[in-house]
Amino acid sequence: MGETCTEELILDQTSSQFTSSCSLEDEGDTGPRKPPGTGARLWGKVRSTLLRQKLDPQTLQSKDWQRTVITMNGIEVKLSMKFTSREFSLKRMPSRKQSGVFGVKISVVTKRERSKVPLIVKQCVEEIERRGMEEVGIYRVSGVATDIQALKGAFDANNKDVSVMMSEMDVNAIAGTLKLYFRELPEPLFTDDLYPNFAGGIALSDSVAKESCMLNLLLSLPEPNLVTFLFLLDHLKRIADNESVNKMSFHNLATVFGPTLLRPSEKDSKIPSNATQPITMNDSWSLEVMSQVQVLLYFLQLEGIPTPDSKRQSILFSTEV
Repeated sequence: MGETCTEELILDQTSSQFTSSCSLEDEGDTGPRKPPGTGARLWGKVRSTLLRQKLDPQTLQSKDWQRTVITMNGIEVKLSMKFTSREFSLKRMPSRKQSGVFGVKISVVTKRERSKVPLIVKQCVEEIERRGMEEVGIYRVSGVATDIQALKGAFDANNKDVSVMMSEMDVNAIAGTLKLYFRELPEPLFTDDLYPNFAGGIALSDSVAKESCMLNLLLSLPEPNLVTFLFLLDHLKRIADNESVNKMSFHNLATVFGPTLLRPSEKDSKIPSNATQPITMNDSWSLEVMSQVQVLLYFLQLEGIPTPDSKRQSILFSTEV
């Protein structure tokens, strides 16, 4: 019997990377499926072909890449590619179903769960720290899209078996689910109101003024946002502690998570006009992304987060998350 591998590629301008979903379907065969590695090898062949063509967003917009058929060793690979515009990929989409967790305000989720940190964040971090600390490219390597969507559905439905699901999935899919949660928040973790101030603060040239500004802004975040960020920050620092193995430095982690945690809800948001960056780019969007990366990198490189405001101490030093 022949096999069909349907591969969908999405080029997201936020990361300038392809994400994909590939599944093997054995036509007319009710026997056991081939090992997952088969699909991975097929995708490797397809990806190599695409990389040799050096495709870019402009190419994809100007040409028809709707459907291509590749045949290899009796297996037919149907390849479809769709272009995701920057405007769409940057837009945060609030969920209409407030009973879930994706696309729902973090304050609503933590209040409902009676927790300081959303359970999805805790469970994903715990599983990644259990078996993904030495995974090369953790948080940079894309997980299988179908696995990520399955986990998203399970968390939204409050599925009691989600822990079992995670234990059976590739750790990159769990990392992808965590990134997706933060990316789909209706408002960024650093909030829309404070975002311009963070972008302005990171551009300050005086190191003392910058530290004072950035720490005061951080402690001005709503409690659920602050506690969740500190929880995630500690996790990312532990990831970086294993850089020699997983190849994930502070800068790599900031590149992955900076836009995810800071990107404003409004797609046309701009960094303050008086902000200066040590880069020369004509693209204001790229300049804004660099600012978001620098903000997270700054906090990753801090030795500790001082607590000048006494009312915050119980939050910052609480182990009950």
